Amino acid sequence: MRLLFQTQSGQGMGKHHPGLDKSSILIKIINMKNNDAPLNETAFFTLSAQDVCAATGISRATLYAYVSRGIVRAIAHPGDGRKSLYDRRDMRKILSGKKRGRSRQSVAASTIDWGEPILVSKITRIADGQFYYRGKDAVVLSDAMTLEDAARHLAGLRIDADRCAAPDFTPANHATPFDRMIAMMAGQVTGPTAGDGRPAAAKLMRLAALAAAGIGDDGESPIHVILARAWGAKSRSDAPELLRRALVLCADHELNASAYAVRVAASAGASLPASLLAGLATLSGTRHGGLTPRCRKWMDQVAKGKIDPAFDPVGNNVPPGFGHPLYPDGDPRTRAIMQSCGQTGDAFWAKIADQVGQATGQHPSLDFGLALLERELDLPKGAGLGIFAVGRMAGWIAHLLEQRQSGKIIRPRAANG
Repeated sequence: MRLLFQTQSGQGMGKHHPGLDKSSILIKIINMKNNDAPLNETAFFTLSAQDVCAATGISRATLYAYVSRGIVRAIAHPGDGRKSLYDRRDMRKILSGKKRGRSRQSVAASTIDWGEPILVSKITRIADGQFYYRGKDAVVLSDAMTLEDAARHLAGLRIDADRCAAPDFTPANHATPFDRMIAMMAGQVTGPTAGDGRPAAAKLMRLAALAAAGIGDDGESPIHVILARAWGAKSRSDAPELLRRALVLCADHELNASAYAVRVAASAGASLPASLLAGLATLSGTRHGGLTPRCRKWMDQVAKGKIDPAFDPVGNNVPPGFGHPLYPDGDPRTRAIMQSCGQTGDAFWAKIADQVGQATGQHPSLDFGLALLERELDLPKGAGLGIFAVGRMAGWIAHLLEQRQSGKIIRPRAANG
């Protein structure tokens, strides 16, 4: 059977039929019978994200959710590794599901697992492979913004050093930046109340950065400079700038697990530090921010030639730090960090990322970018996760304030299955 539409790349796959619009043509292709099947399995992967959404009426976010749950299969585009092609056979599942409707159980399950939106938020939007902080392209903002600027943009915070300085702060004696942040925040939960509004939130954010840095406050430096100085990032003269950009790129990412944990705690009336502690605890999980140290360990083994870059040493199909359900064509945060580090073209880690992509169809995620930055600047152990946590404080506070403003408690119901 001949295919009757033209792909996005402009390569003709047959002549256009004048009596059918593109959606109708695509649905005809989707409904091809098995006896029309190509001999090569990969020949079924002919549809772009735009094609799928046009034919089925779903959004790209929903398509990416289907891919993450294994409902729709995808492979890397052979002509452009930043894009994916989707299996036309799987489109029948979407079309049949839309016709017959879904049970309460399936609706409940799909909303939790990378599915349909369940909360209204104006903070961050993810669409078409990009993400936006209150309507503005976050990657573009990261060109010049500091984390303090991002906190003001996202949450209305003023984290000027003269307002939030903590001259008496002494960091806990823990080995990693993240452990020191946990200790500091736990102490704030049980210690004297220092307020619960924006001024207190701004001060907590600076305290979190000082804890990660492991030093006292000089009362004047911005957060990225504090981290660069404390961590001895001297291997490159642009280290403070690289840290500044990474912090802004980490500031928020819509309704991820840690942001949701913060909102749940805040909705129940938990204090500011208690809600942020919920975010830190969730971020530590190995399927969230805890992927960053795992990726760093993998990178160290690859650099020493001890393992095949295309495989995770613990036996998974994809190495840690690769693949993100919302970015099947590649994570824009990672691209920005890699470009800033000079990891493009023939650079070593760009070649490794391409090798993994060719083998698995997955692109490097934020965890890869942060682990790369940790290596590139010769930062102390756990600095990548520390950058993640310090930056994400801005978004968590924005979510906390937005949830409080709604006046609602987050209390979903369970569907008996």
